[in-house]
Amino acid sequence: MNIKFNNQVPTDREVVLGILNNSEEALNKLYAAYFPMVLQFILNNSGDEDEAKDVYQETIIVLYNKVKEGSFELSSKLKTYIYSVSRRIWLKKLTQRNKKTSNIADFEEVLVVDDDVEQHEQKDLQFDKMQEALENLGEPCKTIIQDFYIHNLSMQDICEKFGYTNADNAKTQKYKCLQRLKKLFFNN
Repeated sequence: MNIKFNNQVPTDREVVLGILNNSEEALNKLYAAYFPMVLQFILNNSGDEDEAKDVYQETIIVLYNKVKEGSFELSSKLKTYIYSVSRRIWLKKLTQRNKKTSNIADFEEVLVVDDDVEQHEQKDLQFDKMQEALENLGEPCKTIIQDFYIHNLSMQDICEKFGYTNADNAKTQKYKCLQRLKKLFFNN
């Protein structure tokens, strides 16, 4: 399905369909349409342009993940959702910096999006933990896991790459590596 955008600000439906169809144009239009609003909010509340870009990037990731996992229900305008997620992320960053957050200058309607942001942060923490566990796994396990799960190599390819006598032996080694990875992940 090819989605065409006739105007600068895409409709909410165009954005959601664009994300579902991996449309780079939809994401680009999304950035162009709503970043100025987030930038203005952050500049008005003790932030700078680089921080606004970071917050907006995180906001788009939250939206993207919600749409892709099928749990996104738009109960307001997309603009309001984006503003609310950005606001929530920025408030958390300000709190972490011990800045005063009681006088936030809002100029848009705000939704409660704490759960969306919390889920995003939890996933980030889990990914970081998994990356650390993978780094500590050692060879050949690290490469076997990456080859199978990230590079999508078959067990036969892994067998040949590592010189195992057959694919079953490679599969047994991958299983042992996974057990070690799990142990590292959950003991972290």
